[in-house]
Amino acid sequence: MQFILDLSIIFHLPHPRLNATATLRTQTEDEAFLALLGERVRTWRDSHRMTRKALALSSGVSERYLAQLESGQGNMSILLLRQLSQAMQVPVETLVREEPGVPRRDRIALIGLRGAGKSSLGARLAADLGMPFIELDREIEREAGATLAELFGMYGQEGYRRFERRALERVLAENERCLIATGGSIVTAPETYARLLSNCKTVWLKAAPEEHMARVIAQGDMRPIRGHAAAMDDLKQLLIERNHLYAQADRAVDTAGRTLRQSLSELKKATQ
Repeated sequence: MQFILDLSIIFHLPHPRLNATATLRTQTEDEAFLALLGERVRTWRDSHRMTRKALALSSGVSERYLAQLESGQGNMSILLLRQLSQAMQVPVETLVREEPGVPRRDRIALIGLRGAGKSSLGARLAADLGMPFIELDREIEREAGATLAELFGMYGQEGYRRFERRALERVLAENERCLIATGGSIVTAPETYARLLSNCKTVWLKAAPEEHMARVIAQGDMRPIRGHAAAMDDLKQLLIERNHLYAQADRAVDTAGRTLRQSLSELKKATQ
């Protein structure tokens, strides 16, 4: 009887076939990591309305290399990455932080201005999908131990952003499946928004300015009635300023002129 000696068993070396599989898996993970890094840089640029050329000039990293990086093809040296992070004023560790291996489709995030239907549609969709529904504003209050009004009064916008980021990180750490309704301004916080985009399938709920206004008033907030014309102008300007940020979502659902049932049906299609 002949015995074929497998040295991989004796010396605990990886079996050739297993080694090939492991190599393939490592390559896939590397590609995913580079894609995530590129997405973070691109999201930051978009949120700051900075061209690739401008970022190249301020960082000393060539425009061609930045294009490769943003497309997930650039394997950047640590020194170039440090130059880039300094120009962006974003810590290197934030750019290279690895995300837990939870598929983005298992978490859904709704973005958009107040009155778009994030809470009403989000709660119904979460119930239909059998997943927790989380309003990020409530999690921010839980994190801060104060209402949003008190939070702004004590810490201002900067403090709110800090608690918003911490609340989102906790929600992501605690929930592999969930539906998150975010605050309308989360898209203006580059790092927090990049983390949301990286970890969730994101849907922009949009509506006409007049419908946003009417829905806010219907919720019992009468402030827009005072100085209505000025408030409407401000709302329209806000939509213009944030349009390119909201447009980074995976999908968009227009709820204008639609009933709750119709909007929910469209939202279900967008999250499939």
